[in-house]
Amino acid sequence: MRSLKIFLILAIAMAALAFSLAATPTTDEEVAVLEVDEDDSNSDENFPLSDFGQPSSLRGTSRFLAQVNAKTAVMTCNKFPRVCRAKGSAGPDCCKKKCVNVLTDRLNCGMCGRKCRHPEICCEGECVNPLFDKKNCGQCNNKCNKGSSCAYGMCSYA
Repeated sequence: MRSLKIFLILAIAMAALAFSLAATPTTDEEVAVLEVDEDDSNSDENFPLSDFGQPSSLRGTSRFLAQVNAKTAVMTCNKFPRVCRAKGSAGPDCCKKKCVNVLTDRLNCGMCGRKCRHPEICCEGECVNPLFDKKNCGQCNNKCNKGSSCAYGMCSYA
């Protein structure tokens, strides 16, 4: 009889624990988790998208996992500039919350927001056309010999 009471108490405790772990966060808790970054609170780019391009629900994932992902996903260079200098970063400069290299990035050539035209590439912060530029023929810093020309990205084509 005594072991039956202990078993019943343990069963109730385990059911309560399972119920509390399976509970999904309320709307207020989801808002608190998702709106960690004040500048980007309406953006859903930090969360997975469904097959239709809409933000997928966080249901099925632990709310603790969602909190960890949300906090690590908002570590942008506008708030943490040293992120861009870390190993494996896209570049040392921060443009629109993304790490870039303004010396080579076509969308931020020389400075943030300065875009190169279609055939141009960014070489040392300047937009150049590698098809016809004698100093950057075919690629950056590929100079043609004196007296030769650059045509279609090749020195002395004809």
